[in-house]
Amino acid sequence: MSLDPNPTYAAPDDWRAYSGVLSRRVFAFIIDYLIVLLLCIPAAVVVFFLGIITLGLGFALYPALFVIVALLYFGLTLGGPSQASPGMRAMGIAMARLDGRRMDFLTAVAHTVIFWIINSVLTPLILLVGLFTERSRLVHDLLLGTVIVRTA
Repeated sequence: MSLDPNPTYAAPDDWRAYSGVLSRRVFAFIIDYLIVLLLCIPAAVVVFFLGIITLGLGFALYPALFVIVALLYFGLTLGGPSQASPGMRAMGIAMARLDGRRMDFLTAVAHTVIFWIINSVLTPLILLVGLFTERSRLVHDLLLGTVIVRTA
């Protein structure tokens, strides 16, 4: 256990930390979005009662409900102490920044938004980038200076 209040979380240089990361990312993605979909159910109930309390104004949140839940989910989990979402922890991977600083909420949200934008343009091709880059980094990882590493 480290006594340093601001430990670094630098990406390791060992190639074994990146072995099999792409396939683990795919399964972590599936797990995480199933969790996000399940979290949308109680969020929809909250928005329903908010809509009643606000005399219908709260119902305007329904179109953006999935986006709000997903951004909060990834911002809080990737920006949290484990630097990994529950799906990533289940697959034994975590996110690290190349500059050694901890992931914060805004970087995690930016990572998610850039992923959605690039995925909407390059849908099936987004994973091909990871086959040709060092450390199996995808485009949004390259843009933000992050990397996915194995924890197990």
